[in-house]
Amino acid sequence: MILPIYIYGSEVLRTKAEEADLTNKEELLKLIEDMKETLVHADGCGLAAPQVGVSLRVLIVDGTGLEDVYPYLKDFKRTMINPVVIEESSTRCTYNEGCLSLPGIYADVVRPDKMTVEYYDENLEKVTETFDKFACRMVQHEMSHLDGDLFVDHVAPIRKKILSKKLLSIAKGKVSARYATKLK
Repeated sequence: MILPIYIYGSEVLRTKAEEADLTNKEELLKLIEDMKETLVHADGCGLAAPQVGVSLRVLIVDGTGLEDVYPYLKDFKRTMINPVVIEESSTRCTYNEGCLSLPGIYADVVRPDKMTVEYYDENLEKVTETFDKFACRMVQHEMSHLDGDLFVDHVAPIRKKILSKKLLSIAKGKVSARYATKLK
């Protein structure tokens, strides 16, 4: 089922998500399937459960639509349940980020260029994996959602001031997106 995407100003986006209960596999897999449908419908490359109104530590990333720009993402799809950063590099890189919860807003964000994450996959098997380049960026962006952070929290103060009018409009529900949105 395609779910509405919660937009900037929604409380669920600012709340630290709870660990997902791995014993309720059926409910968890239903959420993941709904998130995948929603992501495809919205034409995004990542989605965290809080963005669909569910405050659980679950995210999906799908870089397959970006393979023209980043060929190494050709088969890159991950579902991560209860992800934890094990290590991150001290080296930083900058990418221009956008977000389905902040339609029409883009800004450069500096983050670590490499990190190792431990998580459970869709089969509820524990995985430890190291990410770099744009794959790392996608995972970091979605993991931030699990902690109640948005990419605009990581931009330069002057850039956030420039974006403040647009952010205020979104928080008031004045938004145009090609997918269903919700403000709560």
